[in-house]
Amino acid sequence: MGRRALRRIDPALDLSRHLVALEAVSQPLDPEAMFARLAPLEIEVGSGKGLFLAAAASADPDADFLGIEILGKYARYVAARLANRELPNARIIHGDAQHLFASWLKDASVQAVHVYFPDPWWKARHKKRRVMNEAFVGNVERVLVPGGRLHFWTDVEEYFHTALETIGGNTALTGPHPVEEKPADHDLDYRTHFERRMRLAGEAVYRAEFEKPRPARPGG
Repeated sequence: MGRRALRRIDPALDLSRHLVALEAVSQPLDPEAMFARLAPLEIEVGSGKGLFLAAAASADPDADFLGIEILGKYARYVAARLANRELPNARIIHGDAQHLFASWLKDASVQAVHVYFPDPWWKARHKKRRVMNEAFVGNVERVLVPGGRLHFWTDVEEYFHTALETIGGNTALTGPHPVEEKPADHDLDYRTHFERRMRLAGEAVYRAEFEKPRPARPGG
């Protein structure tokens, strides 16, 4: 099920506070400089139209939320959504998540990583392009704080099980922990627009969470 056309962005809307090019971000990424404060940082990989990013930032003003989107027109759309809502604790980076996690993020610097409905790359020769690969999940484990969580959802059962095997075989993250399906209280009470489309169509959504173990206490 492909992405639908985007609504037009108001050309007068200032996106500069919410839209960042990955190449313009200094290495390593400094969340305090980006958000002008120190707060728990959560990262969403592939933000799409930005429903999760905007909803999460609105619901939890004490945390900072950073999305990364490889498609420029979607990154701009997300930035417009954040700007319209005047959310100071959310930003969207236009760039490749694989590069962000490999080269920009410090060890133990992220509270949670969210990966919702990534491109399944259906053809066998393209499956190496899937974001949930060995290098990526290893970097997720590295950047998570102890007790930090990886949230992974997909509508593709084969991808779900393959990703779980990749996580289990290449990290020490505990899980998969089951995630219950939450009833929607209103039309946009979904994690992402894609989840909304799948559930309204009666299609299955596969969900799991993983946690980075906390160090054992001395003498424990």
